[in-house]
Amino acid sequence: MKQLLIENIGLLAGLLPEGKTTLRGQEMAHMETLENAWLLVEDGLVKDFGPQGQPPEPLAPECSKVDAKGGTLLPSFCDSHTHIVYAGSREQEFVDKIRGLSYAEIARRGGGILNSADRLHEMSEDDLYHQAMCRVREMVAKGTGAMEIKSGYGLNTADELKMLCVIRRIAETTPATVRATFLGAHAVGRAFAGRQEEYVDLVVNEMIPEVGRQQLADFVDVFCDEGFFTPRDTARILEAAAKYGMRPKIHGQELADSGGVEVAVEHNALSVDHLESMTLRDIELLRAHPQTIPTALPGTSFFLNMPFAPGRRIIDAGLPLALASDYNPGSTPSGDMKFVVSLACIKMRLLPEEALNAATLNSAAAMDLSATHGSITRGKVANFFITAPMPSLAFLPYAYTLPLIRRVFLKGEEQSLTP
Repeated sequence: MKQLLIENIGLLAGLLPEGKTTLRGQEMAHMETLENAWLLVEDGLVKDFGPQGQPPEPLAPECSKVDAKGGTLLPSFCDSHTHIVYAGSREQEFVDKIRGLSYAEIARRGGGILNSADRLHEMSEDDLYHQAMCRVREMVAKGTGAMEIKSGYGLNTADELKMLCVIRRIAETTPATVRATFLGAHAVGRAFAGRQEEYVDLVVNEMIPEVGRQQLADFVDVFCDEGFFTPRDTARILEAAAKYGMRPKIHGQELADSGGVEVAVEHNALSVDHLESMTLRDIELLRAHPQTIPTALPGTSFFLNMPFAPGRRIIDAGLPLALASDYNPGSTPSGDMKFVVSLACIKMRLLPEEALNAATLNSAAAMDLSATHGSITRGKVANFFITAPMPSLAFLPYAYTLPLIRRVFLKGEEQSLTP
């Protein structure tokens, strides 16, 4: 038995009882806290917690102790939407955006996703793994303890499999919890230009069976949006992937009202992500299908100068809301979930508690992990971080560039803050 006792916690936040796996509507505005507290970890799980004046008994003789020095202890962020396996960077497209080109215009000129696919094709699996692990360590140092990672920069069978093999290696070698998503339908590969239906045939008849045979993905995703894949294409892909146990997580309503939410709920998607072009009808569809979690990616809106998802309206409609980074080389080159929480407060009008719940418990739910992650709950995985002393929870998103995180623990083990 291995024990760790965190003492002198100024504020222990994110407390939830067992069995609570999603917060909806008005529930999101409350985050249970305990002042002047301790937290006991045993064999990588949260064992117990309580007020500082009532220490746990008995402790193992070899129990390690950590002094939180009055800081706030929060559950680790859960990032349910990332694309961190990629080759190189795309800063020239950043300059193109400054000059006025839109995301869609850059894509039509051969940039965007196809640019990343070209680069990834030339890079070895080992090099991709080492690049991606640098990003994983960066995310962990910034407070993230669970993450979903998508393929989608391969766009042919061999390269999609290469990406998913890298994701498997990451899951096996990082202390963070990783979920893998097959996103072969991120764009139409260059070899199939003008032949989208044939590319969808490739995804359905060749890619998915091989991904399923090797058990490389937990989820399947499709970029169902204007200029990418239609709801009909999306339905074909989701139905094929369902035969191999891959549950949908859909890119939807980012660039236009493209039917992404409708196809997501029809196929029991775990989440539908982006939602910058979400409609009132979409909200009603999600109210009728509570199994699908709307997920906002405010970093994308910030970086691309586009509208933000209507997070305030989603919560006011009684729905859950998750937040994720969308970390990728083209539209969101950042996995800083603290900044995502700040953006959600500043640009989407979320209360600090709502944003923190969206970035922890609800984003864990958007990866089907909230039974074990996303809150400080007895029996859950002991993923948490300790901040410098703060006057309140609201200080975390308020001080949006201040490096407040002092110590990070995953499965009860302290992690380096040097990526």
